[in-house]
Amino acid sequence: MTRRTVRIAMNGVTGRMGYRQHLVRSILALREQGGLDLGNGETLWPEPILVGRREHALRTLAERHGLTEWSTDLDAVLADDSIDIYFDAQVTSARVDALTKAIDAGKHIYTEKPTAADLAGALDLARLASEKGIKHGVVQDKLFLPGLLKLKRLIDGGFFGEILSVRGEFGYWVFEGDWQDAQRPSWNYRSEDGGGIVVDMFPHWEYVLHELFGRVTGVTAHVATHVPQRWDEQGKPYAATADDAAYGIFQLEGGAIAQINSSWTVRVHRDELVEFQVDGTHGSAVAGLRNCRVQHRSATPKPVWNPDIPATESFREQWQEVPDNAEFDNGFKAQWELFLRHVALDEPYHWDLLAGARGVQLAELGLKSAAEGRRFDVPEVSL
Repeated sequence: MTRRTVRIAMNGVTGRMGYRQHLVRSILALREQGGLDLGNGETLWPEPILVGRREHALRTLAERHGLTEWSTDLDAVLADDSIDIYFDAQVTSARVDALTKAIDAGKHIYTEKPTAADLAGALDLARLASEKGIKHGVVQDKLFLPGLLKLKRLIDGGFFGEILSVRGEFGYWVFEGDWQDAQRPSWNYRSEDGGGIVVDMFPHWEYVLHELFGRVTGVTAHVATHVPQRWDEQGKPYAATADDAAYGIFQLEGGAIAQINSSWTVRVHRDELVEFQVDGTHGSAVAGLRNCRVQHRSATPKPVWNPDIPATESFREQWQEVPDNAEFDNGFKAQWELFLRHVALDEPYHWDLLAGARGVQLAELGLKSAAEGRRFDVPEVSL
C-alpha cells in the first residue's frame, strides 16, 4: 500500500465546530482508520497544520493529539509550497480575506459557510478560484445526516408522489450567559461581528432545499431579536444586535412551498433539534438528524375535528420508522472524504464556492425581505 500525503492548513480549529467536527471527527478520524483508501493500492494520509491567533490554544491542541505543526502566522503558512489545502472555520468576518490569500497562493480551498458577508463577496471568491484553476468546496454537512439520507432515499424511490410542502423546525434555547453559560459564542449575537441566525442557517436551508426538493425561487422572511441582552465569555453584558430567530417561507422550483422556523430562543418539544416534515400526494415523512418516519396514503387515518372530546388516538404511533439499510458515518467526515478524493483523483464534486454563494444570496435576500416586509425572487447565480 502506497501512502500519499496531503498537507492541510486548518484555520479556526480552536473553535467548537472547527475542533470537534473537522479536526477530531474528520481529519484525525481518517488518520485513525489508516488514511483514506483511494483504491489501486494507494492511501491518502492527511497531515493537519493547525492555524489560529492563540498560540497557547494551538500548542495545547497539538500536544493533546500528537501533532507537531501549528502556527499563528497565516501568511507564512500560505507561502509554504508543501501545503496543498487551506481549510477555514474562522468567524465569518475573517473568512473572505483569508480565503482570498489562500486562493492567490494557489491552495485548494475547503471552507465552512457562509463563505462571505454578502453575495458580491461570495461570487468574487468563486470567480477568483475559477480563474486560478484550484479545487474548492464548501461544507454542506446536513446533506450527509442519516435522517436526510433516508429522506433522499424516499424521494428517489418516488414515495411521496407529488411533493406539496416542506415544514422545518430548527433550534433550541441558547442560555443568555448570566446564570448559565451560553452554548454558543457571543459573536453569534452581534451583527457587527457577522452574527445572526439568518446568515448562519439560511445557507443550510438553501442547499438542503436545493438538493432534495428543487431550487429556491422566492423568499419571504421575518426576523427577530427576541433576547436583546446577553453575557459574553467573560461574564460581561452586551447588546445582542443580531437576529436570534427567523421565520421563512421559501417557494421552490416546481411549485412546492417550504416553511422553516429557525430559533435560538425556543425550547425543544420534538424528537430532534431539527425536523423536516414533507407532505406529498402519496405519503408524508418526518426526518430529523438521524431518524425518519413515514405514513403512506394507504395507511393514513381519517381524523375528524371535534374539540369537545379528548383525542382517542396517538397520532405519532401511526407512523412507521424508516430502516437504516446502511451504515452512516459522521457527515462532516463523509464530505471531507469526497473533497479529498476530488483533490487527489479529480473525482466530480459540485458543492463548490458557487454553491456556497447561493446560500449567501438566500441569507441576504431573507434579511432584505424582513427589512422591507415583502417577498423577493431568488434569481439563479452564475459566474
